[in-house]
Amino acid sequence: MKRIVAFVLIVVVSLGVMAFTSPSIVNNIRLGLDLKGGFEILYEASPLEEGGKVTSDALTQTAKSLEKRINAQGTSEPEITTEGTNRIRVKIADVQDEEAVRQKLKEPAVLTFRSSDGCKDATDYCKVELKGTDFKEGGASVVFDDLRQPVVAIKLKDANKFAEITKRLASKASEGRNRLAIYMDEKMISDPGVNYEISGGEATITGNYTNAEANELKDTINLGSLPLKLTEKYSQSVAATLGKLSLDQTIKAGIIGTIFILLFMLIVYRMPGIVAAFSLIVFTWVLLLVFWASNITLTLPGIAAFILGLGMAVDANIITYERIKDELKSGKSVMSALKAGSKNSFRTIVDANVTTIIAALVMYFLGESQVKGFALILMMTVVVTIITNVFLSRWLLHLLIKSNVLNKPGYYGVKERDIRAL
Repeated sequence: MKRIVAFVLIVVVSLGVMAFTSPSIVNNIRLGLDLKGGFEILYEASPLEEGGKVTSDALTQTAKSLEKRINAQGTSEPEITTEGTNRIRVKIADVQDEEAVRQKLKEPAVLTFRSSDGCKDATDYCKVELKGTDFKEGGASVVFDDLRQPVVAIKLKDANKFAEITKRLASKASEGRNRLAIYMDEKMISDPGVNYEISGGEATITGNYTNAEANELKDTINLGSLPLKLTEKYSQSVAATLGKLSLDQTIKAGIIGTIFILLFMLIVYRMPGIVAAFSLIVFTWVLLLVFWASNITLTLPGIAAFILGLGMAVDANIITYERIKDELKSGKSVMSALKAGSKNSFRTIVDANVTTIIAALVMYFLGESQVKGFALILMMTVVVTIITNVFLSRWLLHLLIKSNVLNKPGYYGVKERDIRAL
């Protein structure tokens, strides 16, 4: 009876913990725009100037620039990813003014170096002295001075032009107009002072920068040296009400399907069916916990992978229980049938899940966007299935059988007349 009490306590306490934590976990899972509402755009990047190239660094920095622009619009948690050699995919949920965000994203990132020469006051940087295209592509780098402080080294295409600008600004130091402010779009990044003429087309930007700040400034200048034009190749919008409807219908279908599965397991497999039902509930809770802890964005394809994984978890239980039933029908004791059935079914279950992981890996590395999400969640379901519906399920069943109270074959879906004498 101790083992029966232990089984009951494990089930009751676990169900209580899952019931208490599930609402918080579910409410904090990130939802994709197809469930939450929003829009998605696929951009193709091309250089603004003839002869330019779309490098991987330029593409990455452009994606970072897009994220900063979106955040400046008050939109939280945009999902921006680079694809291939020249594409950027943008996903934004909960957008109030979609057209305003679209227009802002289309504009190329504009880097300018400005001075206050001829402006109203020394802090009014109204004169554009240099543009991003005046710098050599990838010419900015982080170096360290004699005091091991990070500074940003830059290279310009026209050394004479830079020498003229720095000479002119250095001569205005007494007026406090010798600063050359660095702007990305209309946001000032830094405003270093110019104290002397700089010839040779190379200079360093000094300041009390941390390593992170120096690298951010370097990336900003390199991005501005090759501004990319973004052409919209594909877009889709999902209204918030439509997204909520899709989520509600998907959850409803999943709940109905799960109820039928649990009833089937209870009717056909009796006591193992109870263990399977509990294992499937644990499987669902653990997977939701993984989504929340990993900060994964859940989409409709992801939910489809979730439900497919649930079916595979059921399949793992069915394979095991059918093997146990076969062993019981051959005349073995319940404990012997459990050991033999578990051993014979394990290889089949592993083989099936390994092939699933192989297929998911191919989809993940060759697919894009939502295909990757589907593949990732499918692989997660395989891992959680092995933990909950193979090891946990068998351990609980072993606990029940060793109690010596539930050792009748009928408790395991096998009729006495079907048992063959050894």
